[in-house]
Amino acid sequence: MKLYFHGATTMTSSLETDVEASKLAGFTGLEVWASKLDHYLAVHSMAELSALFSRNGIFPMVLNSIEFIGFRGNDYHQIQSRCQELSIIARAIGCPAIAVVPSPIPDHKITWNEIVMEYVKVLRDMGKMAAGYGINLAFEPLGFGWCTVRTPRGAWEIIQKTGMENVGMILDAAHFHAGGGLLSELDELDTSRIFGFHIDDLEDCPKEAITDATRVMPGDGVVPLAAICEKLSRIGYDGHCSVELFRPEYWELDPAQVAIEAREKALKVLSPYFSME
Repeated sequence: MKLYFHGATTMTSSLETDVEASKLAGFTGLEVWASKLDHYLAVHSMAELSALFSRNGIFPMVLNSIEFIGFRGNDYHQIQSRCQELSIIARAIGCPAIAVVPSPIPDHKITWNEIVMEYVKVLRDMGKMAAGYGINLAFEPLGFGWCTVRTPRGAWEIIQKTGMENVGMILDAAHFHAGGGLLSELDELDTSRIFGFHIDDLEDCPKEAITDATRVMPGDGVVPLAAICEKLSRIGYDGHCSVELFRPEYWELDPAQVAIEAREKALKVLSPYFSME
């Protein structure tokens, strides 16, 4: 398994800082926070972007993310435009995937079948666009109560129904726990369609109180990371993993030190179950 850093863990830092911190900590790749990418490209060329990664030996694994892709109504064209924009960038820098995120539950009453139909339609549309650039789409269920797709089982049902090989998922440990995901759900997944695993942990609080800000370093919280890793290893997952933490306290610290601690703690959790590269 390849272990990468994630730009959300150092949210207030620049893309350049994320790349440099990743290198200093011993990571070989980075899950790129898309808004940092936008800021970088506002004043730099695509060639400079590619050079930033190559000279530091950091591989851009995923661009994260296009948010709230479903139930957008007249605003859906913005999602399409963003998909094309990030697909062009991803191809130029050799990044294989873009993360895409489901939307909040609409104000009106809606059934699960309607939710499935919406995301199958949207992911087919976006998937065809991304496929034209050789890029995968990684659909990430969010465990929050307000989200339309909360579990791996729900996301996998949708992904299968798209019928598209370049549409898969990201499994996030914190969201898996928050959304009430079951380990047995992972047995049904095709590991070739898991395009990433986010390793993160959560404070000991009621699930209703879980937010991105209640995340903590891997192994410092209550998420059953050992059981999740054991299951992923058993079903044959051997892809990439990134440390994604949104905790504001970490954003105030030295990015390199945060990256070093994140790598050390993630390796401690992962190493019993995976051969780490």
